[in-house]
Amino acid sequence: MFSVWMSGFESLFVLKDILYLIAGVGFGMFFGLVPGLGGTTGLTLLIPLTFGLDTATSIALSAGVMGGVPMGGSISAILINSPGSAPNAATCLDGFPLAQKGKGGLAIGAAASANAMGGIIGTFALLLIIPIARNIVLSFGPPQFFLMCVFGLVIVSLTSSGKLLEGLLVGMFGLMISTIGYDAVTGDIRYAFGVPYLWNGIPLVPALIGLFPLTQMIRLFVSGGTIAKTANAFKFSETFEGVRSTFTHWKVVLSGSLVGTLIGAIPGVGGVVAAFASYSIISQTGNDRETYGHGNIKGVIAPEAAINAKDCSTLIPTLAFGIPGSAEMAVFLAILILHGVDPGPLLMIEHQDLIYELIWALVAACVFASIAGILLAKYLAKVTVIRANVLVPLVISISVLGSWAVNQNIGNIVISLAFAVIGFIITVIDYPRL
Repeated sequence: MFSVWMSGFESLFVLKDILYLIAGVGFGMFFGLVPGLGGTTGLTLLIPLTFGLDTATSIALSAGVMGGVPMGGSISAILINSPGSAPNAATCLDGFPLAQKGKGGLAIGAAASANAMGGIIGTFALLLIIPIARNIVLSFGPPQFFLMCVFGLVIVSLTSSGKLLEGLLVGMFGLMISTIGYDAVTGDIRYAFGVPYLWNGIPLVPALIGLFPLTQMIRLFVSGGTIAKTANAFKFSETFEGVRSTFTHWKVVLSGSLVGTLIGAIPGVGGVVAAFASYSIISQTGNDRETYGHGNIKGVIAPEAAINAKDCSTLIPTLAFGIPGSAEMAVFLAILILHGVDPGPLLMIEHQDLIYELIWALVAACVFASIAGILLAKYLAKVTVIRANVLVPLVISISVLGSWAVNQNIGNIVISLAFAVIGFIITVIDYPRL
């Protein structure tokens, strides 16, 4: 077993593959940073680029993107309260309050190191779980998936600091909105009011863009000034203090990584549940519950560790059964199939070298992305002291563009604007947005 692990490790360290991996990390960080794009869009755009590459290099490039997206998403979540991808919404809860206090560098440092550590822990868990993955995945049926959905709803409400009832009400409102569109059981179209765009339901990413960055920009425009009231976020020492905090709170990292690994192995549950479940466990079990939602560094560490660990464990159903664990993995499956690699039970027998190269490539991508995040934190944190009259038009433009870019539909922009109004009303009455 150990020799197989090491063969994948050795096959990765070819100069060409390393260069493509680093390029993929940069590409992924960009797509994670821009709200609405995310890893699915990034990997989809990469498909034509992989035609001329061998399988191992294509895997390295894809792994780089998958490793870079969470880091980019955490940066935008922390600095402008805009989750680059849906799971990063949990990072907004404490990351953005830290940025408002002028501690954006601290939050980015913590997120970067938690990303790396979560990816490493998730990878080693993946190495151990792969041999028994079949029994784990096949044990979940409709009742278990239903319970996971209920679990996710309760988890989201628990993240609302001291506002359980309000959180449940907002969660039920979200559940009501999710009934819009095509009913897979009866075949009926529900609450679409004759609008074809709504047949597929309310898209998640445009809704999140409206709830977070657009709502925040409305609030910033109304209040004026800047996101942060001080400029002390520009010190590298504070960024490295954020890195040290992940080692200080190693139990938080371990908890988040294990939660992400377990939830990520279940097809279709997704990173949102993993991130919020990890956040909820930490915020509800400590002695400092009242500080969550107001800039507690552990509220950044836990979801970020879970997100990267989840990305590793989604490979279990993807590779072992050909069942994509997420939208990203569905695109990655297409890349594998294009290169003649058929996912399924025989994959672990016929292509062991490629599987373990992919696993090690994900570890390397997490580490490279985290290093880039730490080195760039000083400069990225300056976003928080840009005045509202400059930042608001810029962020709104990027957000609207990102919303449209999900599937190039003008309806996405309407959804984002509608949810921006809803989000602003919710914040005015002091209810949680998630």
